[in-house]
Amino acid sequence: MPQSDPDSVAREALRLIGPDPQNWVPDRDGIDHNVVVVGGGQSGSAFAFALRRAGIGRVSVIDAAADHTQAGVWLTSARMHKLRTPKTLPGPELGLPGLGFQAWYEARYGAAAYDALDRILRLDWAAYLNWYRKVTGVAVRYGTRLTRIEPAVDHLRLHLERDGHATVETARKLVLATGFAGSGGAHVPEALQKLPKRFYAHTSEAIDFKTLRGRSVAVIGSAASAFDAAAVALEAGAHDVHLFARRETLASLPVIRIRGYPGAYDNYGALPDAVRWQQAIRFRRAGSTPPPDAISRAVAYPNFHLHLGAPWSAARVRGTRAVAVTPQGEFAFDFAIVATGYSVDLGAQAELRDFADEIQLWRDRFTPPEAERDETLAAYPYLGAGHEYLEKVPGRAPHLKDIHVFNPAAFVSFGLPVGDVPSFKRDIPAIVARIGRDLFLADLSSHEARINGEIAEDFAPELYAPAIWRPPEHAAAE
Repeated sequence: MPQSDPDSVAREALRLIGPDPQNWVPDRDGIDHNVVVVGGGQSGSAFAFALRRAGIGRVSVIDAAADHTQAGVWLTSARMHKLRTPKTLPGPELGLPGLGFQAWYEARYGAAAYDALDRILRLDWAAYLNWYRKVTGVAVRYGTRLTRIEPAVDHLRLHLERDGHATVETARKLVLATGFAGSGGAHVPEALQKLPKRFYAHTSEAIDFKTLRGRSVAVIGSAASAFDAAAVALEAGAHDVHLFARRETLASLPVIRIRGYPGAYDNYGALPDAVRWQQAIRFRRAGSTPPPDAISRAVAYPNFHLHLGAPWSAARVRGTRAVAVTPQGEFAFDFAIVATGYSVDLGAQAELRDFADEIQLWRDRFTPPEAERDETLAAYPYLGAGHEYLEKVPGRAPHLKDIHVFNPAAFVSFGLPVGDVPSFKRDIPAIVARIGRDLFLADLSSHEARINGEIAEDFAPELYAPAIWRPPEHAAAE
């Protein structure tokens, strides 16, 4: 049964863990923040709470979106009905069940309703995340965009834009919880780039599906977002939707799932480079699998058409429409939805441009066998154990160790689409621990003075003097 006070379980969980530790990080002159988290969605919110519970104060979370309804993907570019991940996976609660989705949902709808769920509804997840921020007291500075990271001697100068005004703030540590678009941006195939922009949009963009009513729509790609977009266009009344896939069959092997057991999950970052690379190659070759319900949602419409083995070699404007050239022939369309994922190109990220060429990539660290060469994967950053950037040339960019990556650019190093829920349990605590260690050691002299400082005795010897045992002969002599 739903509870009359749906927040009571969360409040009790927070009461039982006790007050937040006091901030133990010494202040430094000229430093505004110990940590800035870029991204106020599910990852950034969890980081803010985890850092606070680790006693790391002066943490700020920023997000370029105007408010929580625009932050992240759940109320913007995500178009699935249900999350892809199992409902039982640990998430932002970070080991506190009372702050988890199950507790939130059961408090509102009852345990039987939760048991009846196969997967979490997207809109319920968005509502839960908004509640999580409120109940944990996580504040996000919306409308604040990071435009440049400028290295300084012992900190980072962050160039921010807020309401059209440029400002600079300083931080000792930076967490990039920036989602799929945070490591190079949306990937648009070359064939489409030559079309006027009015003919296409990437799935990461806002798309007014109502304008597609009665029109012919092309979808490029065959993973989950492609089928989601196709279904929404059909539901909006598109005349027809043609989905074009490069592969001869749809990807159906969930490669990542097979290594989700604790041994492989917990220790993935410790695997030899050759093993991690082979796993990344295996995933690339198997492809990203769309969920069966996403396929069924589109296939249910008779005006949905699936083209297999049909990559686009070119596209051009013909009259008021556009035409795609494929191995199956030419197809005219009114609008194309690009569901081809995201690039990893650190130089394309404005905030990283000052030093992107100093960041060590997998191509700089590992040379795979000829049969496993892959230039796309080679462009991923080779990250340290705390998800930090590493220097390509030691000593030339020491500030890189203070930038921690929690977005899909960490995939080759850590084996998951980092930033999605499956990565939370392992990677958020690991990154927070590394941040804490680095901050502690950077101020070691201050901490040495603190832990070796004077301390008052808890009691005087008079407290136990009457009970001190003395030998009988000693007592007799007295």
